[in-house]
Amino acid sequence: MIELTLGEVAEIVGGRLQDADPTTRVTGSVEFDSRAVTDGGLFLALPGEHVDGHDFASSAVAAGAVAAVVNRPVEAPSIVVDDGFTALAALASAVLRRLPATTVVGVTGSSGKTSTKDLLAQVLARLGPTVAPPGSFNNELGHPYTVLRATPDTRFLVLENSARGIGHIRYLTEIAPPRIGVVLNVGSAHLGEFGSREAIAQAKGELVEALPADGVAVLNADDPLVAGMASRTAARVVFVGESADADVRAAGVELDDFGRARFDLHAGGQHAHVALRLVGAHHVGNALAAAAVALECDMPLSDVADALSAATPASRWRMEVTERPDGVVIVNDAYNANPESMRAALDALVSVARPRRERGGRSFAVLGHMAELGPDGPAEHEALGRLAVGLDVSRVVAVGEAARPIQHAAALESSWDGESSWVPDADAAIALLRRELRPADVVLVKASRAARLERVAQAIADDTEKGSDGA
Repeated sequence: MIELTLGEVAEIVGGRLQDADPTTRVTGSVEFDSRAVTDGGLFLALPGEHVDGHDFASSAVAAGAVAAVVNRPVEAPSIVVDDGFTALAALASAVLRRLPATTVVGVTGSSGKTSTKDLLAQVLARLGPTVAPPGSFNNELGHPYTVLRATPDTRFLVLENSARGIGHIRYLTEIAPPRIGVVLNVGSAHLGEFGSREAIAQAKGELVEALPADGVAVLNADDPLVAGMASRTAARVVFVGESADADVRAAGVELDDFGRARFDLHAGGQHAHVALRLVGAHHVGNALAAAAVALECDMPLSDVADALSAATPASRWRMEVTERPDGVVIVNDAYNANPESMRAALDALVSVARPRRERGGRSFAVLGHMAELGPDGPAEHEALGRLAVGLDVSRVVAVGEAARPIQHAAALESSWDGESSWVPDADAAIALLRRELRPADVVLVKASRAARLERVAQAIADDTEKGSDGA
């Protein structure tokens, strides 16, 4: 964050100084976890479901924070405000206004936001200092928190914009107005909250509506609901995709033995070859979006291709690949799930398993439930089970009560019931895999975050102490 005095911070957030010197300067970061406080920083005390940040205000100051932002009195130098989230948003907005040379890039979509953000952060870093959120910091807390990581040297600020309702993305864009906006897709994530894909599209389109006339909207030409957002923005539109009429497009897509895509990147009458290190054909669209942004920031096409080819997975449990010494491959994609990302992950599983069939390798899909789908949840889980069988996945393992429809549909679809199993929890899934896995098998583990199936993937990967990174 840029340096400010406590008096300036209090004025920005509409707060009252308590036992604090207004001339004291904030020289460190703003943190809501007292364990992350640095010397000269500012601690944001937020009440939580299990812990209350106000209880840690004194320890945060003892650890080096110059003050805490609170909504009730504490025994420490502080700025008392009505609401911590509102104060954080106001501070982030004020700091960004003092950084006119920083280009803000917003990314939204039902799936792929984090992977695209990670690609953008690595590609744009070649042009100058770039700030992007760790993991999926994309809501009313993580979004302004990321903005406050920017400094006067920051050239690019890459932000995820998530929504659980109409108006959420608009609120985030008011905190940090983007100059470039990327919309990846409109899927079924949070369908239970929105009610329809059209409502999801309405919410996602708030990002392009926030763009200025001299801004750029990067839209997926292969998704009709996204392409239709072109009429909702005053900004110039750049279409990306595999469609022949896309401005930035991929041609000749092929997958290697680990399901990593290789393709020719075409833009502006030029082309260059890209070999991604990310697993899954669905990353082609994410890479095209990142390429379009980099091109708009004046990076030559050949450099864009080189940067994309060098980019590595940056966020945990998203198509994270490990190959054991015995040849078993584990694909840990357990961070989150929705129908679209599940289908993409199953496609990737089949791609990785295909070249291993000659060695007797099989494909295992270990799937937990997909949350927040509303009334469509059971049907979507059943469709997933049928799809797995249709893709010729060797073994479907549904984990948890909410995932039962996956196994039920897979059993009805397959020629014999032994191709699918249901287990009650992660421990049972680990036990099943330990009994059945053999060299050259490929295991996909995927579910919504609440299922916490990442420990299944970790346990299987750690079964031999010399696991090695197959990516």
